[in-house]
Amino acid sequence: MRRFSWFNATSLTLGFAFLYVPMIILIIYSFNASKLVTVWAGFSTKWYGELMQNEAFLDAAWVTIKVAVISSSIATVLGTMAAIVLVRAGRFHGRTLFSGMIYAPLVMPEVITGLSLLLLFIGIGMDRGIVTITLAHATFSMCYVSVVVSSRLISFDRSLEEAALDLGCSQFEAFRLVTLPIIAPAVISGWLLAFTLSLDDLVIASFTSGPSATTLPIKIYSAVRLGVSPEINALSTIMIAIVTFGVITASLVSKRNAVNRQREEQAAARMT
Repeated sequence: MRRFSWFNATSLTLGFAFLYVPMIILIIYSFNASKLVTVWAGFSTKWYGELMQNEAFLDAAWVTIKVAVISSSIATVLGTMAAIVLVRAGRFHGRTLFSGMIYAPLVMPEVITGLSLLLLFIGIGMDRGIVTITLAHATFSMCYVSVVVSSRLISFDRSLEEAALDLGCSQFEAFRLVTLPIIAPAVISGWLLAFTLSLDDLVIASFTSGPSATTLPIKIYSAVRLGVSPEINALSTIMIAIVTFGVITASLVSKRNAVNRQREEQAAARMT
């Protein structure tokens, strides 16, 4: 067995420090009593109170959460359907084109995606707002859901569905009662990934948003251009906490489902 060398430990430590030390500093200075974000003047939570009274940030946060929930739900449904087609449909005419169109947003620059969607919305005469941002986010996040769900469907045991069909279930009932509960951790993970991508997006939202709808990343970017304020540190800390909670929740749900599936397999093995 290969031992964990000092070089590996140092590389791992430096890598984690590069990723997380700036976040830790940001969290610490969100509790700074001074208006200067680089000068520590004591512990205080007043900037969180100021943030809760900032209507511009609250409105942008509400728009961001609403867009993220709706777009991730749409992307999860469409991405799951696309994954089923890619994994279950086999070879069909136009499969290469279909898979290429599904996975294109993975490698397409966000500027190109945002500009093309902007031209599309202008061409069809659609006013930019919450609807256009939601459609844009669902478009680029659907491919990530498809990748996650496809990886689970590839290892799925089709004999379970065949047993349900032999017992009288229709194709839809077999999917709803057998397939969907088994692939649910992948579907939930895909939803959380799409939600996080929508919550974090700046480039595509800047092309597809309008005066009536401003997302939180756009608001933060506009505010930072005039200087970093302690309220932005507090807002960023809250966003980090939300994402961390989502990641931990998804990990616990996935672990619990894996344990339950293992127990069911053991029970089925005893019965046979």
